[in-house]
Amino acid sequence: MNHEIFAAIGEALTRGDDVALITIVSSNGSTPQRVGAKMLVFADGRTVGTIGGGCYENDALLKARDALRTRKAICATYDLNDDFAEDTGLVCGGQMEVFIEPLEAPPALYVFGAGHVGFYLGRLASDAGFEVHVVDDRAAFANRERFPEAAEVVVDDIPTWLASTTLPSSAYAVIVTRGHRHDLDALQALASRPLRYLGLIGSRAKVARIYEQLLAHGQTTLEDLSHVHAPIGLDIGAVTPQEIAVSIVAELVAVRRGRATALADASLRWMPRMSR
Repeated sequence: MNHEIFAAIGEALTRGDDVALITIVSSNGSTPQRVGAKMLVFADGRTVGTIGGGCYENDALLKARDALRTRKAICATYDLNDDFAEDTGLVCGGQMEVFIEPLEAPPALYVFGAGHVGFYLGRLASDAGFEVHVVDDRAAFANRERFPEAAEVVVDDIPTWLASTTLPSSAYAVIVTRGHRHDLDALQALASRPLRYLGLIGSRAKVARIYEQLLAHGQTTLEDLSHVHAPIGLDIGAVTPQEIAVSIVAELVAVRRGRATALADASLRWMPRMSR
């Protein structure tokens, strides 16, 4: 049975789907499955394999879906002598412990802008385990010579490309284009999309101006903008393109590992200025 699960894991991660793997890691007494038995759980509740059925398997499934949401591993212990098991008649007279591990595909990172920051960001993010996609309308910047590690390099007008492209909800998107107008157009196309991360480069003053323009157009809402990391990156005092890329990748990793701080301080800094 485990070979079927391993094949399903490979297929899921290749598609970019996150899954959780449940494994029986210890057992005492009589239990429905042996140590090493596995069950794979998808975000929508589909499963492959079994750890023995019954109410404890359903409880483990629910914990697996929680692990997918939080991206944190879980250990759970089940006493098959108690009322929890008796509800379904599975009185096996034993105990077992399961380990529930979320398995993530390499997260897709879309870098909008292939200039100096985008160049270093593509390198660092790839080394950090992100699947990098680069989009820019300048072939002199968006090319395989500059981004050999990228999964995809697109030469196209960014809003035009986004209009015909669906990004997965698990994707990370970074806006680091060459100017205010291009940043605004990219953010307008991305702000309402359900993404794991969306960041915009620029000073607080620049971010405030872009937000004001987007809200004035009426196509972007305060709720949309509340999810944007702007100014982008962790505050490490970065100045050079290399340092800025480090700060951005650090924030991407923090989000990926569930260590990012609340967005309010970062994404809503512009609000006091707008209220004056």
